[in-house]
Amino acid sequence: MSKQSRRQFLFSAGKTAAVTGIATMTGGVAMAAAPAQKVFVHHVYFWLNNPDSQEDQAKLIAGLQKLAKSAKTIQQHHIGVPSTTNRDVIDRSYQVSWLLFFKNKAEQDIYQTDPAHLKFIEECSSVWKKVIVYDSEDI
Repeated sequence: MSKQSRRQFLFSAGKTAAVTGIATMTGGVAMAAAPAQKVFVHHVYFWLNNPDSQEDQAKLIAGLQKLAKSAKTIQQHHIGVPSTTNRDVIDRSYQVSWLLFFKNKAEQDIYQTDPAHLKFIEECSSVWKKVIVYDSEDI
């Protein structure tokens, strides 16, 4: 198998996607596409015991950054704080959010018992008073 440059790979992938899309739109079977993985999204919101404590917030964020590097099933992650947006539907009462993407529910289940995740809870749970989780799967 020859090594492709990133540009060659993207060009080739784009052509494959275009052919698959045309076959789907026309009802033809130009290529058999593998079923897409159903991504599992895990979004966690943290409320700190001391909401104004920069030290507590920094400890939580450092713990999340360490966890992101250690937990093997995390595909992608985002650590955030409330935006300055302000509309009736926006909840800015939390201090830190932790957004994770997994290949599927099984990978997220593995994460829940991952020693790195359990260590994070042990080391950082003292700084939060409330956690809410929103999990979702692709449809």
